[in-house]
Amino acid sequence: MFWLGTLNACVPVMSTLNRHDAYESDKNRYARAQSKLPPEEFIFGCTAGMVTIRERIAKLTGTNIPVLITGESGTGKNIIATFIHAGSSVAMHPFIQVNCAALPANLMESELFGYERGAYTGASSSKRGRVELADSGTLFLDEIAELDPTLQAKLLHLLQDGHFTRLGAEEERAINVRFIFATSRDLRQQILTGDFREDLFYRMDGVTLELPPLRERVEDIPGLAEYFLEKYNYKYNCHAGPLLNSTIEELQAYHWPGNIRELENLMRRYVMFGSQEAMLADIRGRKPDLFQFVIPPNGKVSLKDITRRAIRQVERQVIFKVLEANGWKRKRSAKMLKISYRALIYKLQELGIPSEQKSGSAGPGIKEPPAESVQ
Repeated sequence: MFWLGTLNACVPVMSTLNRHDAYESDKNRYARAQSKLPPEEFIFGCTAGMVTIRERIAKLTGTNIPVLITGESGTGKNIIATFIHAGSSVAMHPFIQVNCAALPANLMESELFGYERGAYTGASSSKRGRVELADSGTLFLDEIAELDPTLQAKLLHLLQDGHFTRLGAEEERAINVRFIFATSRDLRQQILTGDFREDLFYRMDGVTLELPPLRERVEDIPGLAEYFLEKYNYKYNCHAGPLLNSTIEELQAYHWPGNIRELENLMRRYVMFGSQEAMLADIRGRKPDLFQFVIPPNGKVSLKDITRRAIRQVERQVIFKVLEANGWKRKRSAKMLKISYRALIYKLQELGIPSEQKSGSAGPGIKEPPAESVQ
């Protein structure tokens, strides 16, 4: 099967990841098993960007430094947050996740910080908030850019000195929590528009992990698809067969606006209905447009972010065409592009273009890489 060859090609990278096994204690392995995380090789795959993220995470295990995870929706930010917790020194303590976009500000405050009896109408007893529940463990605040400005100030206070106050209480409480944050938005742009506190951003930004979109991880698609195939075959007691080479080729040529989440949903439909052709029909014809983007719910559009993404798309297409025209000879291509050889290699890694044409495989080495959807 195609994916076996692809995964075997990843073995040197996986051996690099295995160098970090020494730090993982038995209790952390247990915590990972309990969290039902996918195997490590499927979380991080083979691409240079994800291997770098894995190496950075390995250096965080013995620290309590805040982590900010960024990336498009569906790139697996919650999985990475769970992985960081499961491999940390607090792995046996709670991992509490809060979606900051899920509740309005007046409810989010009591959800985060808890309340005392009589704090408001209907508060017949005291309740611990998510912050207290995460004491000695990890608090993961997803979609942090959606947090109300009033709560941003209270969160800043908590990050500064580890103290908070329940609603309706007078005394402060102390906690010891490991913070992980995630967002699909550009927080620096949010700061410029006044929607996010700059001082909070710098408190959160201990280490930033930027997850690449799936269209920049085409080498990882066979392994991810195989993992989801096994997962849902087992879950639904089905027997959908392995993917054909031609199916893998189409998956790798697709632009994946929904990223890993979209791939997972696609594989789930394949398992349920058993037809690779029907599965591929779902994604055929979804051609990305250079200037197609989704206006966010708050109606604010970042021209800077759109321009940056559009430039990346154009760079990707130009570099690919020049490589193809020069028979994938990188030095000759760099000369034609009027950049250094080293700069070209960096661009290939940054844009997710293979450094050489791969015979017998699909993706940008055979077909023109799909245009990048600007969202």
